[in-house]
Amino acid sequence: MIDTVLATILYIASIISFIIGIFFLTVATVGLLRLPDVYNRLHATTKCDTLGAGLVLLSLALQSELAVAIRLALLIIFILITNPTAAHVIARAAYITGIKPIIGRSESDDRSAN
Repeated sequence: MIDTVLATILYIASIISFIIGIFFLTVATVGLLRLPDVYNRLHATTKCDTLGAGLVLLSLALQSELAVAIRLALLIIFILITNPTAAHVIARAAYITGIKPIIGRSESDDRSAN
């Protein structure tokens, strides 16, 4: 009885984690397509991809055996370290090459609001 209740709780937690992870990955994709410059795009994709991938891998870890779950946990830690570091390197390279961030509203935004 307790085993089936625990398995059901793990299954439900896995589904919830997977759905939330897919939501964050979708938000990252929309942010990548909709935001205006490289810095905004990096911010959206780094935050959402890190969280989304972590939650999807967590859902897989909840459904797998212990050896596979340990490997998935190591993969989550690897993503948590490398994703922000890679975004920092890309943003720094964009800044060094002279790409300016977009600050404030542009004239086309003002025209479309009227």
